[in-house]
Amino acid sequence: MSERSNLRLLVLAVLVVSLLGTLVARAFYLQVVGGAQYRAAAADNTVREVVEPAVRGLVLDQAGRPLVANRTSIVVTVDRQTLAKEKDDGAAVIRRLANILDMPVNKINDRLTPCGTEGAKPPPVCWNGSAYQPVPIVSDVDTQTALTIMERRRDFPGVAARLEAIREYPSPFNVNAAHMLGYLGPVTEEQLQVQGDSRASDRLRRTDVVGRSGMEKVYDDQLRGKPGITTLAVDTAGHVTGTLEEQAPVAGDYVVTSIDAKLQAVVEAQLVAAVRRAQQQGYGGKSGAAVVVDVQTGRVLAMASYPTYDPSIWIGGVSKKQYQDLIDTKALSSNAYQGQFAPGSTYKVVSTAAAGKDGFNLYGSYDCPSSLTIGPQTFRNYESAAYGPISLTRALEVSCNTVFYGIARKMWQQAGGPDAAVDAADPIAEAAATFGLGQVTGIDLPGEAAGRISSREFKRQNWEDMKDTWCRNAQTGYPETRKTDPKLADYYTALDKENCTDGYQWRAGDALNAAIGQGDTTVTPLQMAMVYSAVANGGKLFQPQVAKGIVSADGTVVTEFPPILKGKVDVPKSAIKFLRNSLPGVTTDGSGETPFVGFPLDQIPVASKTGSAQVTGDKASTSWFASYAPANKPKYAIVMMVTEGGTGSKTSGPSVRRIYEELFGVKNGVVRPQDSILIGGEPQATLPVVQSDGTPVTPKGRNAGVAPSRPQAGASG
Repeated sequence: MSERSNLRLLVLAVLVVSLLGTLVARAFYLQVVGGAQYRAAAADNTVREVVEPAVRGLVLDQAGRPLVANRTSIVVTVDRQTLAKEKDDGAAVIRRLANILDMPVNKINDRLTPCGTEGAKPPPVCWNGSAYQPVPIVSDVDTQTALTIMERRRDFPGVAARLEAIREYPSPFNVNAAHMLGYLGPVTEEQLQVQGDSRASDRLRRTDVVGRSGMEKVYDDQLRGKPGITTLAVDTAGHVTGTLEEQAPVAGDYVVTSIDAKLQAVVEAQLVAAVRRAQQQGYGGKSGAAVVVDVQTGRVLAMASYPTYDPSIWIGGVSKKQYQDLIDTKALSSNAYQGQFAPGSTYKVVSTAAAGKDGFNLYGSYDCPSSLTIGPQTFRNYESAAYGPISLTRALEVSCNTVFYGIARKMWQQAGGPDAAVDAADPIAEAAATFGLGQVTGIDLPGEAAGRISSREFKRQNWEDMKDTWCRNAQTGYPETRKTDPKLADYYTALDKENCTDGYQWRAGDALNAAIGQGDTTVTPLQMAMVYSAVANGGKLFQPQVAKGIVSADGTVVTEFPPILKGKVDVPKSAIKFLRNSLPGVTTDGSGETPFVGFPLDQIPVASKTGSAQVTGDKASTSWFASYAPANKPKYAIVMMVTEGGTGSKTSGPSVRRIYEELFGVKNGVVRPQDSILIGGEPQATLPVVQSDGTPVTPKGRNAGVAPSRPQAGASG
């Protein structure tokens, strides 16, 4: 054999060995390395799931009254696989169904069209689920129509009528609580992507509805339960060849809240009354909020916001008009924990605590003139006149701004005045931070606002964020505004020129405004309720909570949420003691006296502080009334505010009084604890009992009220 032939054989042998090696390596990868992946892909091609949603758990008040429940609805469904077996692909069946349901054929076809296919309407109109799962067409079908469909099975192959649980809001005692309860909506693409390729049975699916706000969102995992899964074997043609596995649905757990339905109803009504009261006095009275907190635990007993909306509008999908109305009225967000407002004189408890920590004599004498002039600016009292030399207690009682101006000015001077460093002392801002202001409280509700503390630090940061805009405006001179109002344009230009060059400086005027809750300071009503709770309980700062615990649908206690103590406020105990001794005088001899005339303050002393926070423009001030009671043995803190409401005493104060009367059972000035709106006169110490059939047991008694009948996990009556 020639050398050339031998060479050819050698090359051929090498090529064969190389190919064999490649094939072996590829086979190893497919069978060993990529085996699991390909087996999963094969399973996806031969297995399909039919999902039966779990019944969503209830949301209960502290006494077991349902705030969110379920009702039974007859739902008509259509099986697309069965229709496909008809000669006309089920067109005749759809026509007959449209006739008996009195709805257009095209609406039924829109529901049956898979999302993402040509001609499909956007979700939730199109079908976003499995092709092997019956498609719900319409709910709340009357019983006779459902019976007719079931009796005429030959005319309606693939059509069924079944019972389903639909979310409802029982509204015991006409409670609204929309912002706390929240609502449901379709699962989002982002939520589906976050869970990745999870194959867990309780993973989210495109047909799921989930909590979109409020407690429905925060406790969605507990409320949603686990769906029932029927696993079907399917051949390559898509035909079902058998059932591989069946897993029954597990109902969602119940969330028990600290909210008391009867108290919530009173607070909501009194907030509306305060808004109306402002309007009757000639003020705008646009919006408001009210919060009732247990000062010893941080639990929220009631919380209301105005304006609000009917939470049931989300059931079945909100219309464009309804949604636009919510946007126009700003009713979607809660003023109680998402709204940010200047606190006005209610902030003086923070300034007083700061003075105590900074070495000021809390029992000394302070001058209360009608005004204080610093440079070109004059700072005046708002709610009070000149009182001359008075105690700090009296300054709180009559809400003398100029006393706190004097304290703030001295603090500013001690820190270095106009020459102070950026990190110079800022006692009032530091005290505000230790009371939890300028940060979220951590309440178990989504979208909470943090508010803002007026301070050296904030002013420096704001200047860095805004200086380019200010400098640009100073150069251009507001040309559009100048066309119609040259004087206003000149004012804006001069202001921006000043801010451009030294807008970072913490001036005396900034310090004075900060001392009385004006300037850049903003808070939520919930934050102020926690501030006054901390004063009431001796300095403990709690994290507010709405949920008390989780109970399963069969009555088993899953978990209880204990009070969360965030820490102690970093101010002297002597300052807290001073405030506790001084604030009751606001109600007996100060700016909070008028709304409490005739109230039995000798038996139930009320500590309070009014506020009338000034706003820009010609709008009326924001009305505030912050309080706790009994002042000698504190239980509850109540804070109410009304935007464009005028004074705290005349607008918010009367409604706060009415809430206290209901809490303590005060009738015509007489204290009758047995008439308290709370069962037993106290917040419930334990979780309500839920029977094995899912029915909450409401405690019996004079003030127990009546809960909706048999609100079970499956459905409520």
